Amino acid sequence: MKQIYLVEDDPKIAGLLKDYLERYEYTVTIVNAFDTIIDEFKQLNPHLVLMDINLPRYDGFYWCRQIRSISNCPIIFISARDSGMDQVMAIENGGDDYITKPFNFDVVQAKIKGIMRRIYGEYAVTKQADFIEIDGFVLYLTAMEVKYKEEVAVLTKNEFVLLKAFTDQINQVLSRTHLLELLWDDEHFVDDNTLSVNITRLRKKLEDIGIENSIQTVRGAGYKMVNTWSGT
Repeated sequence: MKQIYLVEDDPKIAGLLKDYLERYEYTVTIVNAFDTIIDEFKQLNPHLVLMDINLPRYDGFYWCRQIRSISNCPIIFISARDSGMDQVMAIENGGDDYITKPFNFDVVQAKIKGIMRRIYGEYAVTKQADFIEIDGFVLYLTAMEVKYKEEVAVLTKNEFVLLKAFTDQINQVLSRTHLLELLWDDEHFVDDNTLSVNITRLRKKLEDIGIENSIQTVRGAGYKMVNTWSGT
């Protein structure tokens, strides 16, 4: 049964959505505390998020960015704000779709069904490649998690980008310039120190799940990932 996390501060709307969607065999969890949304998201690990924009403390755009830093979980905005700019901002901040209030429940359900089918179901283009596995080391592409034996570590967006690059080209040296380009985006300045910090954190998370010395520094060249966990 697919899990939906509903971030909506109007209890009447939240209750109506929950009751309606659960008729279609979704499990719907309504946000409990608006200052701990990320903690709730991590604990729930939902298949999809329905996100209002006007929320207590921080708006939905902020929380969408926070979720995007740790997960590729699809996010649909539902808001009374109907300007074109709000819809553009929703997409630019990581949203997958936008529904304006007042809404038709059937439209909401149809959009959820379509995204679920595209991401997880029959139309999922990455269905056969949702993870990379190397001798028991598994990198989950949608969840942005890495697993070795029974230990799991959740990655930030930058850590995931780096580890994906290393696993795609294992045993090959990747230059610092190339890795910096992968981390670069239009919102945050990325410098050499940022790369070093993320490499250090990634190494620590790999060590925590039992993989040591796999990301090695190649002086004057960059970094490479070596398969140290299988002894090869």
